[in-house]
Amino acid sequence: MLSKQLIIITFVITGLFCQKVYRDDFDNLEQWEPLIFPKIETHSKYEIVKNDNNSFLKASSNASASGVVWQQVFNPFETPVFQWQWKIENVFNKGDAKTKEGDDYPIRLYVIFEYDPDKAGFFESVMYESAKLFYGEYPPHSSLNYIWANKSHAKKIIPNAYTDKAMMFILQEGNIEAGKWVTEEINILEDYKKAFGEDPPQKASVAIMADSDNTGESGNAFINYIEIRSKK
Repeated sequence: MLSKQLIIITFVITGLFCQKVYRDDFDNLEQWEPLIFPKIETHSKYEIVKNDNNSFLKASSNASASGVVWQQVFNPFETPVFQWQWKIENVFNKGDAKTKEGDDYPIRLYVIFEYDPDKAGFFESVMYESAKLFYGEYPPHSSLNYIWANKSHAKKIIPNAYTDKAMMFILQEGNIEAGKWVTEEINILEDYKKAFGEDPPQKASVAIMADSDNTGESGNAFINYIEIRSKK
């Protein structure tokens, strides 16, 4: 009986150590880089706030837009599970996920996929090489956007109003859960296939953005943690 218990314990411990996890509890912003858009002069604010021995990321926008990008790069085939906890103070009255004028959110999380020139077709390669000459680096290949929308939408997956390379996943709508911590968990591989009908590139990262430059409104949002991990 003792040997069987030891075997079970060994399997449990082995499973725990084999699981791959990327996590940030927002003790600081050392792992994050600014994401600035050339044509937008007013930038959103990102800071660490502490409360009762806990720390959070606070994202504030006031007719502004900018983001932060996680420096961790991961393989979504190895670590497809994305979990986080977020909270907002309010949604934007003029927000509308279907239009450019309303493409603002108190908080959104991106999974950004890197462009791979070795796997690109001719026309895609020309387009990305031209973009690299202009910006100095390749733009993302594609992205999944997880948003807290201001109102209900019939479809929960819609193309971004600016580009079909970004697909919007509406996870929360309206102010019903405003002021409360809400935990989200998604599967990156499953969502990418739903959005684009194929497997994603093998390199990805995460970005966070609070933006209200289109609507001219303001708001605060918080993130307790983010975690990317393999399946249990």
